[in-house]
Parts: sequence; structure tokens; C-alpha cells
Amino acid sequence: MRFLIDNALSSSMSNGLNNSGHDAVHVQDLGMERATDIEIMEFALKEDRVIVSADTDCGTLLALRRLAKPSFLLFRQTDKRPLSLLTQLLANLEQIEDTLSKGAIIVIEDERIRIRLLPVGIQE
Repeated sequence: MRFLIDNALSSSMSNGLNNSGHDAVHVQDLGMERATDIEIMEFALKEDRVIVSADTDCGTLLALRRLAKPSFLLFRQTDKRPLSLLTQLLANLEQIEDTLSKGAIIVIEDERIRIRLLPVGIQE
């Protein structure tokens, strides 16, 4: 799976994903640390990457614009340490990977995972 890690998360997240066999890049590695959310979304769409963040802005934009891609994974956990977030993602990735590949907003919380298919508001 291909990931784009947002500024709201540590670059160690992309390192950990890469070490686990995934293709992950942090926005800082691309010189996009000052990019707008729209620019980040456009890059993720072009590169077929899932945006990973702890900031809700991309999810809000996807919903408001009724976009079907890129997928967005949002961390809303109490423990924000990079290793904890990485461990949580890797532990649940097999369960959510197919949904992410189709287009979704997935929120990982302390006790649950919420899934909303994209585009928001237009479901079968």
C-alpha cells in the first residue's frame, strides 16, 4: 500500500511503514511541508497514495467536495507517540486495506475504527 504522511505526524511513521514493506513518504521528504491540503490531496491522488494524518482538514475537504479519492486515514487517539500510532496502523491494516484501496475515510480511535466510504453522502 502507498501512503503519504502529513505534517501532523512524525516522519518516523513513513520510516516504519517502509520498513514493514509499504511505500510511504512524508510530505517533508517531498518539500511539501508548506503545501496546502488541496495540494497534498492532489499529490496523493496522482500518486495513488492514502493520506495519513492526525488533522481532520483533509477528511473535511473530501466530504465537502464529495470526492471518491484519495483515501484518508485519521488518527484520533489519546496516545500520539509515533511508535504507538504505527503499531496501531500495522495491527489493523489488513482489516482496512481493501476499503482504503476503494476510497474511504478511516478514523482510528482508542477503542474503535470508523469507516466512511467515499464519496461521503453518496452510498449505495
